[in-house]
Order: sequence, then structure tokens, then C-alpha cells
Amino acid sequence: MAVSPMVERPPPPALSAAPLAPGLYIVATPIGNLRDITLRALDVLAGADLILAEDTRVSAKLLAAYGLKNRLERYDEHAAERARPKVLKALAEGQRVALVSDAGTPLVSDPGYRLVREAIAQGSAVIPIPGASSVLAALTVAGLPTDRFLFAGFPPPKSAGRRSFFAELAPIRASLVFFEGGSRLAASLADMAAVFGPREAMVGRELTKLYETCVRGPLDVLAADPALAAPKGEMVVVVAPRADAAATPEDADAALSEALGRLGPAEAASEVAAALGLNRRELYRRALDLKGVR
Repeated sequence: MAVSPMVERPPPPALSAAPLAPGLYIVATPIGNLRDITLRALDVLAGADLILAEDTRVSAKLLAAYGLKNRLERYDEHAAERARPKVLKALAEGQRVALVSDAGTPLVSDPGYRLVREAIAQGSAVIPIPGASSVLAALTVAGLPTDRFLFAGFPPPKSAGRRSFFAELAPIRASLVFFEGGSRLAASLADMAAVFGPREAMVGRELTKLYETCVRGPLDVLAADPALAAPKGEMVVVVAPRADAAATPEDADAALSEALGRLGPAEAASEVAAALGLNRRELYRRALDLKGVR
């Protein structure tokens, strides 16, 4: 019997021989699977005079995987103020500087905004090198509307702050995307359910990695899911847009009753008005009735 020849992995692509122009390159890196790096990102990382990394240990592993040994320097929220003048000087002298984060696209809940702004102000070129993004990766597999979305970053750490934060976002007719740490995930989902109601949502964990997991369902169901009680790492949460259907008086009373357990009548009316798109004054009068104030 003839034996099929083994399928060999093709050799790695050759890097571009074109010279890299001076400037600040904003380089997206993989969010998990190292093979999600783009060929252009490899060209930039290979040709950069300096690579600014949120965590040099993490970025060193990426460079080693592709045989690159360029100079790495730390650029995170603690080192940025000290490092920025030096970086701007290097750019003014015509050097090629690449900015990377631990994973995904820099500046998305990562340091770098002020460096980009000041580089532009001094006339240095700023060049995007697009690639992986956990926000977009989660949106594409959530099964929720993608024609309009809002990325809101990490919610506040405490429940009261989170609920106020969510209440401000509740009227927006767009899918909402959040980052959240595993230790706060269940509490955050519970606060989302209290403010947004039983909207459909998706929690993405370990995206592009070996144990990639996407859990979908109404927010209240996700909040009670034991598997989401305290998972490790950081999650991406995508929440469906506010429904177009008008809330019923029963919906309003239920939301007000829940909010009045935490807030005074005025604050409860404001929160529910934002969440359900109802008139705040009418809700305030109803809140007083429910509290038996008048």
C-alpha cells in the first residue's frame, strides 16, 4: 500500500527588504495565539530601532518566537511619564519606534495616548499597524448586532459606581463591549442585569487560545452561571443593544422596586429612566408612591 507523503509546514515568510521609514508605529500583537501576528507587524518589529512594551517579558516571548532581538524598553502607565521625553527625542532624530501592548491593539485600555498626541504635535509620523483586537474578536462571535457598538473599557470596581456607569450607557442603541477581571465578573454581570434587564450577552474568555470559551445568554442567567463565578484572567463582555419595544408599567415598577432597595426615590427614578427610556418625573412620582411617601 502506498504511503502518503508527510505534509511539511511551509517555511516562515521572508521579511520585507524595504527600509522602514522613521516614525512611531502602533503595532497590534496577538491576543493569545502567536500565529495571529501580521506579516507587516513582523516587518516593523524587525526594523524598529526601539520597541516600547507594556511588559517587556511578555513582548520578549513574542519576539523570541519569531527570532527577533530588537531593543525592548518598558512603557506602561508607571514608566510613561519618565520615558516619553526620551522617546519623543528619538523620534525627532529620525528613529523608528514601535509601540506594542501585552496583547491586541495598543491604546485600547492601554497606555500610549499621550505619546501619540505629543508625537503628532512635534511633527513625527504616527503609523498604525492593524491586527488582533479582543474587542473585535468578541463582537464577531457574540451573535449580537455589530452595525453599531460602543467600547466602554473596564467598569468601576465597586457596585454603586458600576450601576451608575451602566445607567449612563443603558439608553444607547448599540451593542456594548466591556473588559472585566475574573474576580469581579459575576458581580459585574449581576449589576448589568439589574440595570440593563435581561438583555442577551456573551462572555468571551481565552479568545484565540487553547481553552477559548464563549458563554451566551441573558445577563441574569450569565450572572448566576457557576462557571463564571471567578474565572481566571480578563474577559470581554458584549451586551445587546437596548430593545426598541417600550417598557410596560410592570417593567417600570419592577425596576423601580429593585432600585429603591439601593437608592433614594430621585436617584432610583434617574437610573430607571436611563435604563428604560421613560420619563424621569413620572418615574419619580411612581417611586414616591412605591415608598409610601405620599
